Amino acid sequence: MNKIFYYCLIVWPSFACDIGKQDDKVEKKSTKVSTIEYRIPEKKGFQHLVNGEKVDLYILKNSTNMQAAITNYGGRLVSLLVPNKSNCLVDVSVGFKTLEEYKKSTEPYFGALIGRYGNRIAKGKFNINNNYYTLFTNNPPNTLHGGENGFQNKVWNTIQIGDSILQLSYVSKDMEEGFPGNLKIKVIYHLTYNNELKLSYEAITDKKTVINLTNHTFFNLNGEGSGTIKNHLFYINADSFTPVDSTLIPTGRITTVENTSFDFRTATTISNNINEKEQQIQFGKGYDHNYILNTHNTNHLTHAATVTGNNSNIVMEVYTTEPGMQFYSGNFMQSKNIIKSGGKDDFRTAFCLETQHFPNSPNQLEFPSTILDSGETYKSVSFYKFSVIKK
Repeated sequence: MNKIFYYCLIVWPSFACDIGKQDDKVEKKSTKVSTIEYRIPEKKGFQHLVNGEKVDLYILKNSTNMQAAITNYGGRLVSLLVPNKSNCLVDVSVGFKTLEEYKKSTEPYFGALIGRYGNRIAKGKFNINNNYYTLFTNNPPNTLHGGENGFQNKVWNTIQIGDSILQLSYVSKDMEEGFPGNLKIKVIYHLTYNNELKLSYEAITDKKTVINLTNHTFFNLNGEGSGTIKNHLFYINADSFTPVDSTLIPTGRITTVENTSFDFRTATTISNNINEKEQQIQFGKGYDHNYILNTHNTNHLTHAATVTGNNSNIVMEVYTTEPGMQFYSGNFMQSKNIIKSGGKDDFRTAFCLETQHFPNSPNQLEFPSTILDSGETYKSVSFYKFSVIKK
């Protein structure tokens, strides 16, 4: 297998690494090496108005020189700079250089905060106490990630608290996208001294509603634009998952991962594990499934996953208070968008690990409840912790 080599060319505040790019579709005997300069995009590319509201780019830094860039357009994680085995900072988050590119993207969810309901609701319908609600089916025949105009398109209010914390807030009005209740949401991004990106979610409503908030960052731990993620090492702390029908709605069954392509309880790669003939893989065109996390306790963080970049040696550990996690292996990436590094968003050049309650829970009462009542407070915390294996 071809190797990817990194060389630090420029020191703080911008970083460059030489990356050997391997075509995901055609194996090549030689490695084409290109120089990618990983840096935070310029703020001026985001300083515009959307529907009369100001958009900007906010930079977080911690004491170890990690950096995160977040825009209040969709609460998106635009960049996340993490040191690799050569102590070069590598951008592990796929995204764009400007607000306009996010608005025009054929993939609407890069780095975004997702709501009101992350993942799918069957046929865009649910009821609460025999009150029936209909949503826009933006992923026919289902509703995906909050509908046609979900939180990824909203301009969030922001308060930057020091160098490492950004608070975002938004009020989703009663019946916005068909969901009941005036919902007040607060999300805090915190880049900790321990090289963790911590996301804390909180929400209250004035009417009983459903809620399932998450973040939809597309990761490549070898660096954005470095090629396929199929040889990353994946460990997922789950003995079971929720199988889906052909429209990617859970059937309601709970299925063991044992003796299936979904068993990542021992760290392995997508390329080693995937069986294209398996029906669940065919339905998702790869991995696009909810894992039921082991030892889940809403009062404590559960270790959900560990992923290692096969060339960078960057390790990302995911911890969450949520009962589930969607593993998405970039199956619908179609090379239609130019990303920050100058390349395209090619098939399986990024993955997502979306901490969550289960898809379609409002219609499947045996799943953990996603009901939020007036007077209650929704809380959820997820950590993405980074380290590096030095060899």
